[in-house]
Amino acid sequence: MKAVVTAGNGGYSKLQCRVVRLPTLEPGEVLLQVLAAGVNNTEINTRIGWYSSSVTKATAEAATAEEQPLIEKNDGGWNETTPFPFIQGTDCCGRIVAVAKGGDTGSIGSRVLVRACMRASGFGSMENIWMGSDFDGAFAQFVKVPAGEVFAVDCDWSDAELGVIPCAYGTSENMVHRGGVRQGEHVLVAGASGGVGSAVVQLAKRRGATVTAIAAKAKMDQVLSLGADRVIDRHDDVVASLGENSVDVVIDNVAGPGFGPMLLALKRGGRYVSSGAIGGPLVTLDMRTFYLKDLKLIGCTAWDEPVFPNLISYIERDEFWPLVAKAFPLERIADAQREFLLKKHVGNFVLIPPEP
Repeated sequence: MKAVVTAGNGGYSKLQCRVVRLPTLEPGEVLLQVLAAGVNNTEINTRIGWYSSSVTKATAEAATAEEQPLIEKNDGGWNETTPFPFIQGTDCCGRIVAVAKGGDTGSIGSRVLVRACMRASGFGSMENIWMGSDFDGAFAQFVKVPAGEVFAVDCDWSDAELGVIPCAYGTSENMVHRGGVRQGEHVLVAGASGGVGSAVVQLAKRRGATVTAIAAKAKMDQVLSLGADRVIDRHDDVVASLGENSVDVVIDNVAGPGFGPMLLALKRGGRYVSSGAIGGPLVTLDMRTFYLKDLKLIGCTAWDEPVFPNLISYIERDEFWPLVAKAFPLERIADAQREFLLKKHVGNFVLIPPEP
Protein backbone atom coordinates (compact mmCIF):
# COMPACT_ATOMS: atom_id res chain seq x y z
CA MET A 1 0.00 0.00 0.00
CA LYS A 2 0.96 3.66 -0.30
CA ALA A 3 1.70 5.46 2.94
CA VAL A 4 3.43 8.51 4.37
CA VAL A 5 6.14 7.25 6.71
CA THR A 6 7.52 9.72 9.27
CA ALA A 7 11.20 8.80 9.45
CA GLY A 8 12.14 10.69 12.63
CA ASN A 9 12.13 14.04 14.39
CA GLY A 10 12.71 16.88 12.00
CA GLY A 11 11.32 18.94 9.13
CA TYR A 12 9.10 18.12 6.18
CA SER A 13 11.81 15.93 4.63
CA LYS A 14 10.95 13.39 7.33
CA LEU A 15 7.54 12.85 5.68
CA GLN A 16 8.35 10.17 3.10
CA CYS A 17 5.82 8.78 0.63
CA ARG A 18 6.58 5.06 0.33
CA VAL A 19 5.10 1.75 -0.74
CA VAL A 20 4.93 -0.46 2.36
CA ARG A 21 3.46 -3.84 3.28
CA LEU A 22 -0.20 -4.11 4.16
CA PRO A 23 -0.79 -4.52 7.91
CA THR A 24 -1.11 -8.11 9.12
CA LEU A 25 -4.15 -8.62 11.32
CA GLU A 26 -3.82 -10.02 14.82
CA PRO A 27 -6.76 -11.52 16.75
CA GLY A 28 -9.36 -8.89 17.60
CA GLU A 29 -8.31 -6.48 14.85
CA VAL A 30 -9.95 -5.18 11.68
CA LEU A 31 -8.45 -3.77 8.49
CA LEU A 32 -9.79 -0.46 7.23
CA GLN A 33 -9.44 1.17 3.85
CA VAL A 34 -8.74 4.76 4.79
CA LEU A 35 -11.24 7.06 3.08
CA ALA A 36 -10.10 10.32 4.69
CA ALA A 37 -7.62 11.33 7.40
CA GLY A 38 -7.66 14.67 9.18
CA VAL A 39 -4.61 16.87 9.76
CA ASN A 40 -3.97 17.95 13.36
CA ASN A 41 -1.45 19.80 15.48
CA THR A 42 -0.55 16.52 17.14
CA GLU A 43 1.07 15.04 14.02
CA ILE A 44 3.22 18.14 13.61
CA ASN A 45 4.05 18.20 17.31
CA THR A 46 5.08 14.53 17.27
CA ARG A 47 7.20 14.94 14.14
CA ILE A 48 9.11 17.90 15.57
CA GLY A 49 9.32 16.42 19.09
CA TRP A 50 7.34 19.32 20.57
CA TYR A 51 6.21 17.30 23.59
CA SER A 52 9.80 17.18 24.81
CA SER A 53 10.49 19.23 27.93
CA SER A 54 13.36 20.81 26.01
CA VAL A 55 10.91 22.63 23.69
CA THR A 56 9.57 25.95 24.97
CA LYS A 57 8.27 27.53 21.75
CA ALA A 58 4.81 27.64 20.23
CA THR A 59 4.04 24.91 17.69
CA ALA A 60 4.51 27.06 14.58
CA GLU A 61 7.79 28.55 15.82
CA ALA A 62 9.12 25.14 16.84
CA ALA A 63 8.15 23.67 13.46
CA THR A 64 10.13 26.36 11.67
CA ALA A 65 13.12 25.68 13.90
CA GLU A 66 13.01 21.97 12.99
CA GLU A 67 13.82 22.82 9.37
CA GLN A 68 17.32 23.41 10.73
CA PRO A 69 19.69 20.53 11.64
CA LEU A 70 17.92 17.56 13.23
CA ILE A 71 17.83 17.13 16.98
CA GLU A 72 16.42 13.77 18.06
CA LYS A 73 14.15 13.99 21.13
CA ASN A 74 13.61 10.73 22.98
CA ASP A 75 10.91 12.38 25.09
CA GLY A 76 9.25 14.14 22.15
CA GLY A 77 6.13 11.97 21.94
CA TRP A 78 2.97 11.76 24.01
CA ASN A 79 3.86 8.66 26.01
CA GLU A 80 6.90 6.48 25.41
CA THR A 81 9.59 7.20 22.84
CA THR A 82 7.92 7.75 19.45
CA PRO A 83 8.27 4.55 17.38
CA PHE A 84 10.04 6.03 14.34
CA PRO A 85 9.84 5.18 11.50
CA PHE A 86 6.08 4.84 11.57
CA ILE A 87 2.88 6.04 9.92
CA GLN A 88 1.16 8.99 11.57
CA GLY A 89 -2.49 9.95 11.21
CA THR A 90 -4.74 10.25 14.26
CA ASP A 91 -8.03 10.85 12.39
CA CYS A 92 -9.61 8.10 10.34
CA CYS A 93 -12.81 7.70 8.43
CA GLY A 94 -12.57 4.26 6.86
CA ARG A 95 -14.38 1.23 5.55
CA ILE A 96 -13.93 -2.23 7.08
CA VAL A 97 -12.46 -4.50 4.40
CA ALA A 98 -11.25 -7.46 6.47
CA VAL A 99 -11.49 -8.90 9.98
CA ALA A 100 -9.14 -11.17 11.85
CA LYS A 101 -10.03 -14.84 12.24
CA GLY A 102 -13.01 -15.16 14.56
CA GLY A 103 -14.09 -11.57 13.96
CA ASP A 104 -17.50 -10.29 12.88
CA THR A 105 -17.55 -10.73 9.11
CA GLY A 106 -20.92 -8.98 9.05
CA SER A 107 -19.14 -5.70 9.77
CA ILE A 108 -17.24 -5.81 6.47
CA GLY A 109 -18.29 -2.91 4.28
CA SER A 110 -19.31 -0.64 7.16
CA ARG A 111 -18.16 2.99 7.10
CA VAL A 112 -16.64 3.75 10.48
CA LEU A 113 -14.78 6.27 12.59
CA VAL A 114 -11.87 5.18 14.77
CA ARG A 115 -11.66 6.19 18.42
CA ALA A 116 -8.05 7.34 18.26
CA CYS A 117 -7.54 7.56 22.04
CA MET A 118 -7.51 4.00 23.34
CA ARG A 119 -7.68 3.06 27.04
CA ALA A 120 -6.02 -0.35 26.71
CA SER A 121 -6.20 -0.99 30.48
CA GLY A 122 -9.87 -0.02 30.66
CA PHE A 123 -11.59 3.20 31.61
CA GLY A 124 -10.71 2.72 35.25
CA SER A 125 -7.12 3.65 34.36
CA MET A 126 -5.95 6.95 32.88
CA GLU A 127 -3.28 5.14 30.85
CA ASN A 128 -3.90 5.69 27.14
CA ILE A 129 -2.37 5.11 23.72
CA TRP A 130 -3.08 6.96 20.50
CA MET A 131 -3.34 5.79 16.93
CA GLY A 132 -0.85 7.69 14.80
CA SER A 133 1.33 8.55 17.78
CA ASP A 134 2.04 5.28 19.61
CA PHE A 135 1.42 2.97 16.65
CA ASP A 136 0.74 3.20 12.90
CA GLY A 137 -2.10 5.49 11.89
CA ALA A 138 -4.21 6.62 8.97
CA PHE A 139 -1.80 8.43 6.63
CA ALA A 140 -1.98 5.42 4.34
CA GLN A 141 -4.38 3.52 2.10
CA PHE A 142 -5.07 0.97 4.86
CA VAL A 143 -4.76 0.82 8.64
CA LYS A 144 -5.41 -1.92 11.21
CA VAL A 145 -7.10 -1.15 14.53
CA PRO A 146 -8.69 -3.04 17.42
CA ALA A 147 -12.25 -4.01 16.50
CA GLY A 148 -13.56 -2.42 19.70
CA GLU A 149 -12.27 1.00 18.65
CA VAL A 150 -14.28 1.32 15.43
CA PHE A 151 -17.74 2.88 15.45
CA ALA A 152 -20.12 2.53 12.53
CA VAL A 153 -21.73 5.82 11.63
CA ASP A 154 -25.01 6.22 9.73
CA CYS A 155 -25.19 9.67 8.15
CA ASP A 156 -25.03 11.41 4.80
CA TRP A 157 -21.81 13.29 5.52
CA SER A 158 -18.97 12.94 3.03
CA ASP A 159 -15.86 10.89 3.82
CA ALA A 160 -13.86 14.15 4.08
CA GLU A 161 -16.36 15.61 6.56
CA LEU A 162 -16.20 12.50 8.74
CA GLY A 163 -12.42 12.40 8.39
CA VAL A 164 -11.94 15.62 10.37
CA ILE A 165 -14.05 14.46 13.32
CA PRO A 166 -12.21 12.02 15.63
CA CYS A 167 -9.27 13.98 17.07
CA ALA A 168 -10.62 17.54 17.03
CA TYR A 169 -14.19 16.76 18.02
CA GLY A 170 -13.30 13.86 20.33
CA THR A 171 -10.83 16.10 22.16
CA SER A 172 -13.38 18.92 22.28
CA GLU A 173 -16.23 16.75 23.55
CA ASN A 174 -13.87 15.33 26.18
CA MET A 175 -13.05 18.83 27.43
CA VAL A 176 -16.69 19.94 27.42
CA HIS A 177 -17.68 16.70 29.19
CA ARG A 178 -14.91 16.70 31.79
CA GLY A 179 -15.30 20.44 32.34
CA GLY A 180 -18.95 19.82 33.22
CA VAL A 181 -20.32 22.48 30.87
CA ARG A 182 -24.00 23.01 31.66
CA GLN A 183 -26.92 24.93 30.25
CA GLY A 184 -26.78 28.62 31.09
CA GLU A 185 -23.07 28.72 31.91
CA HIS A 186 -20.73 31.21 30.27
CA VAL A 187 -17.87 29.49 28.43
CA LEU A 188 -14.80 31.29 27.07
CA VAL A 189 -13.13 29.48 24.13
CA ALA A 190 -9.60 30.43 23.07
CA GLY A 191 -8.36 29.64 19.55
CA ALA A 192 -11.97 29.35 18.41
CA SER A 193 -11.24 29.25 14.68
CA GLY A 194 -9.01 26.17 14.86
CA GLY A 195 -10.13 22.56 14.53
CA VAL A 196 -10.51 21.97 18.27
CA GLY A 197 -11.69 25.49 19.13
CA SER A 198 -14.39 25.59 16.46
CA ALA A 199 -15.60 22.17 17.64
CA VAL A 200 -15.73 23.40 21.26
CA VAL A 201 -17.89 26.34 20.20
CA GLN A 202 -20.42 24.00 18.59
CA LEU A 203 -20.37 21.39 21.34
CA ALA A 204 -20.68 23.94 24.17
CA LYS A 205 -23.61 25.60 22.38
CA ARG A 206 -25.16 22.15 21.96
CA ARG A 207 -25.25 21.93 25.78
CA GLY A 208 -26.98 25.28 26.09
CA ALA A 209 -24.01 27.38 27.19
CA THR A 210 -23.39 31.02 26.33
CA VAL A 211 -20.13 31.07 24.36
CA THR A 212 -17.62 33.89 24.06
CA ALA A 213 -14.95 33.00 21.52
CA ILE A 214 -11.47 34.40 20.91
CA ALA A 215 -10.32 34.57 17.28
CA ALA A 216 -8.49 36.71 14.75
CA LYS A 217 -10.45 39.68 13.47
CA ALA A 218 -10.59 38.24 9.92
CA LYS A 219 -12.28 35.07 11.23
CA MET A 220 -14.84 36.59 13.57
CA ASP A 221 -17.84 36.31 11.24
CA GLN A 222 -17.13 32.64 10.57
CA VAL A 223 -16.86 31.89 14.28
CA LEU A 224 -20.14 33.73 14.92
CA SER A 225 -21.75 31.57 12.24
CA LEU A 226 -20.85 28.49 14.33
CA GLY A 227 -23.09 29.76 17.10
CA ALA A 228 -20.75 31.84 19.27
CA ASP A 229 -22.66 34.57 21.11
CA ARG A 230 -19.71 36.95 21.04
CA VAL A 231 -16.21 36.99 19.53
CA ILE A 232 -13.24 38.88 20.98
CA ASP A 233 -10.24 39.79 18.86
CA ARG A 234 -7.31 37.63 19.95
CA HIS A 235 -5.19 40.77 20.36
CA ASP A 236 -7.66 42.36 22.77
CA ASP A 237 -7.40 42.23 26.55
CA VAL A 238 -9.79 39.52 27.74
CA VAL A 239 -10.26 41.05 31.18
CA ALA A 240 -10.90 44.51 29.74
CA SER A 241 -13.43 43.01 27.31
CA LEU A 242 -15.30 40.75 29.73
CA GLY A 243 -14.32 41.88 33.21
CA GLU A 244 -12.91 39.81 36.04
CA ASN A 245 -15.02 36.99 37.47
CA SER A 246 -17.24 36.86 34.38
CA VAL A 247 -17.06 33.31 32.98
CA ASP A 248 -17.76 29.88 34.45
CA VAL A 249 -15.47 27.80 32.23
CA VAL A 250 -12.40 28.54 30.09
CA ILE A 251 -11.55 26.00 27.40
CA ASP A 252 -8.11 26.87 26.09
CA ASN A 253 -5.77 25.04 23.74
CA VAL A 254 -3.63 28.12 23.10
CA ALA A 255 -2.00 28.92 26.49
CA GLY A 256 1.07 31.18 26.07
CA PRO A 257 0.77 34.75 27.40
CA GLY A 258 -3.04 34.65 27.41
CA PHE A 259 -3.17 32.08 30.21
CA GLY A 260 -3.02 34.45 33.20
CA PRO A 261 -5.70 36.88 32.03
CA MET A 262 -8.10 34.01 31.31
CA LEU A 263 -7.79 32.84 34.92
CA LEU A 264 -8.65 36.35 36.06
CA ALA A 265 -11.79 36.21 33.90
CA LEU A 266 -12.99 33.06 35.69
CA LYS A 267 -15.57 33.32 38.43
CA ARG A 268 -14.82 31.97 41.90
CA GLY A 269 -14.93 28.16 41.63
CA GLY A 270 -14.50 28.33 37.86
CA ARG A 271 -12.93 25.62 35.71
CA TYR A 272 -9.99 26.01 33.34
CA VAL A 273 -9.81 23.11 30.85
CA SER A 274 -6.99 22.39 28.38
CA SER A 275 -5.64 19.70 26.09
CA GLY A 276 -3.02 21.75 24.26
CA ALA A 277 -0.75 24.77 24.20
CA ILE A 278 -0.13 25.78 20.58
CA GLY A 279 0.64 29.37 21.61
CA GLY A 280 3.43 28.26 23.96
CA PRO A 281 3.67 25.59 26.68
CA LEU A 282 5.28 27.72 29.38
CA VAL A 283 2.90 30.07 31.17
CA THR A 284 2.92 32.36 34.19
CA LEU A 285 0.61 31.27 36.99
CA ASP A 286 -0.09 33.55 39.93
CA MET A 287 -0.87 30.95 42.59
CA ARG A 288 -2.91 33.53 44.49
CA THR A 289 -5.36 33.73 41.61
CA PHE A 290 -5.57 29.94 41.58
CA TYR A 291 -6.18 29.27 45.26
CA LEU A 292 -7.94 32.44 46.40
CA LYS A 293 -10.57 31.97 43.69
CA ASP A 294 -10.97 28.20 44.36
CA LEU A 295 -10.28 27.43 40.69
CA LYS A 296 -10.10 23.99 39.13
CA LEU A 297 -7.42 23.29 36.50
CA ILE A 298 -8.44 20.29 34.38
CA GLY A 299 -6.01 18.59 32.02
CA CYS A 300 -7.53 16.48 29.25
CA THR A 301 -5.70 13.88 27.20
CA ALA A 302 -7.35 10.49 27.88
CA TRP A 303 -10.90 10.47 26.54
CA ASP A 304 -13.60 9.43 28.99
CA GLU A 305 -15.80 6.45 28.10
CA PRO A 306 -18.99 8.32 27.04
CA VAL A 307 -17.17 10.77 24.77
CA PHE A 308 -16.90 8.92 21.47
CA PRO A 309 -20.27 7.13 21.56
CA ASN A 310 -21.86 10.49 22.36
CA LEU A 311 -20.10 12.08 19.42
CA ILE A 312 -21.37 9.39 17.02
CA SER A 313 -24.92 9.99 18.27
CA TYR A 314 -24.59 13.75 17.73
CA ILE A 315 -23.44 13.13 14.15
CA GLU A 316 -26.31 10.79 13.41
CA ARG A 317 -28.79 13.33 14.78
CA ASP A 318 -27.17 16.23 12.88
CA GLU A 319 -26.60 18.19 16.08
CA PHE A 320 -23.50 19.94 14.71
CA TRP A 321 -21.77 20.19 11.38
CA PRO A 322 -18.18 19.54 10.28
CA LEU A 323 -15.80 22.21 9.04
CA VAL A 324 -13.58 21.03 6.21
CA ALA A 325 -11.39 23.99 5.35
CA LYS A 326 -9.50 22.18 2.57
CA ALA A 327 -8.77 18.67 1.26
CA PHE A 328 -5.37 17.54 -0.04
CA PRO A 329 -4.19 14.33 -1.71
CA LEU A 330 -2.26 12.17 0.76
CA GLU A 331 1.03 12.72 -1.06
CA ARG A 332 0.73 16.48 -0.50
CA ILE A 333 0.92 16.12 3.27
CA ALA A 334 3.84 18.56 3.56
CA ASP A 335 1.86 21.23 1.68
CA ALA A 336 -1.11 20.59 3.99
CA GLN A 337 0.99 20.97 7.13
CA ARG A 338 2.72 24.12 5.86
CA GLU A 339 -0.63 25.74 5.12
CA PHE A 340 -2.08 24.42 8.39
CA LEU A 341 0.61 26.24 10.37
CA LEU A 342 -0.23 29.56 8.69
CA LYS A 343 -3.53 29.45 10.64
CA LYS A 344 -5.43 31.34 7.97
CA HIS A 345 -8.22 28.75 7.83
CA VAL A 346 -11.27 28.03 9.96
CA GLY A 347 -11.89 24.37 10.78
CA ASN A 348 -9.82 21.40 9.66
CA PHE A 349 -7.71 20.10 6.78
CA VAL A 350 -8.09 16.55 5.54
CA LEU A 351 -5.97 14.16 3.46
CA ILE A 352 -7.51 11.81 0.88
CA PRO A 353 -5.51 8.64 0.10
CA PRO A 354 -5.48 7.36 -3.49
CA GLU A 355 -7.87 4.55 -4.39
CA PRO A 356 -6.15 1.18 -3.88
